[in-house]
Amino acid sequence: MSILSAPAYTGLRTPTEGEPIVMRDGRLEVPSHPIIPFIEGDGTGPDIWRAAQQVFDAAVAKAYGAGRRIVWFEVYAGEKAKNRLNSWLPDDTLAAINHHLVAIKGPLTTPVGGGFRSLNVALRQKLDLYACVRPVR
Repeated sequence: MSILSAPAYTGLRTPTEGEPIVMRDGRLEVPSHPIIPFIEGDGTGPDIWRAAQQVFDAAVAKAYGAGRRIVWFEVYAGEKAKNRLNSWLPDDTLAAINHHLVAIKGPLTTPVGGGFRSLNVALRQKLDLYACVRPVR
């Protein structure tokens, strides 16, 4: 699988291991150690993320054993992004999600007077997403 060069980020550190998921002939090609960006989220987001990450990692381990595992890549949006990078929705985050094709995010607070109706809506619009996927049991 060929690896496309990652964008040059100013506020993110790319994982040193793993490979991006790529689109080839209209199909996703997922390497054994895919890099998947995640946005931890605000408020209850960190607690939800810690639990969700354990579930995702356990599911991959159960399905594939030691042959596959996710390499998590934290990208920032919301309060954490504002505190670290002085932006509610940094360009680096959008570039990382576009490059890696797959990402997951926790709940985000919408800043009052931040220029966004909603960070969630802004993410969907900027990434051209129109699905709102809800938790499954």
